[in-house]
Amino acid sequence: MDKKRVLFISQEITPYLSETEISTRCRNLPEGIMEKGKDIRIFMPKYGCINERRNQLHEVIRLSGMNMILDNLDYPLIIKVASLQPIRMQVYFIENEDYFPKKTFMHELDGEEFEFHDERAIFFCRGVLETVRKLGWAPNVVHCHGWMSALVPMYLKKAFAEDPIFDNTKVVYSVYDQESNVEIDNDMARKSIITGVSEDDVELINNASVDTLHKLAIKYADAVIMGSEKISDDLNKFIVDSDKYVISYQNDEDYVDAYDTLYDELLEEDDTDTVPLEDITDVPTNDGEEN
Repeated sequence: MDKKRVLFISQEITPYLSETEISTRCRNLPEGIMEKGKDIRIFMPKYGCINERRNQLHEVIRLSGMNMILDNLDYPLIIKVASLQPIRMQVYFIENEDYFPKKTFMHELDGEEFEFHDERAIFFCRGVLETVRKLGWAPNVVHCHGWMSALVPMYLKKAFAEDPIFDNTKVVYSVYDQESNVEIDNDMARKSIITGVSEDDVELINNASVDTLHKLAIKYADAVIMGSEKISDDLNKFIVDSDKYVISYQNDEDYVDAYDTLYDELLEEDDTDTVPLEDITDVPTNDGEEN
């Protein structure tokens, strides 16, 4: 039997960025899932602060020559790859110097907030899906981490719904307690629209923010994971009201097994959804490839 395939799309991964809740889990989770016998691929943005020489990044030549039109402008889409040693686990990077300028992460070199968080998120999400399609690697499960990946569930359910590479792909979204003060252009909804996506589909991000991006991802995901022990009451309520399959926060000892079980249960569903998933778990409520 062929291995099940899990695509991880993360805003941050250590050791390429400093250790955070997201970056640490997105380093350890794919390794744990790979050890359980699944085939994996990992994607993250190629931020300008990532040292290519130290981390031994190199361009994937057979994926060169791709471009993406965003808001009527044409941008080169460059794919690089590195291997995490000693396990030789590959990480693919979406690169474009307009959206991920040299030596930067989330701010300009002078400390000012980027004014194009909306476009860099769109570029990243679309770039990952276009790259996976070009690789011809069909994932059974796509697991997204962080607000910069939040458009992926919608794109998969709308723009890529008829693409054979993503046929019957299940989508999981992990919600983290992330910085809610990141400013995101309210024109993001319009810029996100591509063939297969309508104005109604992106209505949740007409007033774009980290939280509304989380909500958009939750709306289109097949399952939701509480990636942080505590998230806002507003997001908690939205998750409960969404009536999605929810995994409550899991500690460091348990989350790999819990997420792997989730992937398997999602894949056991038949095409007509006649096999019910488990009851929603308790949701905590806050008080107050090679070249």
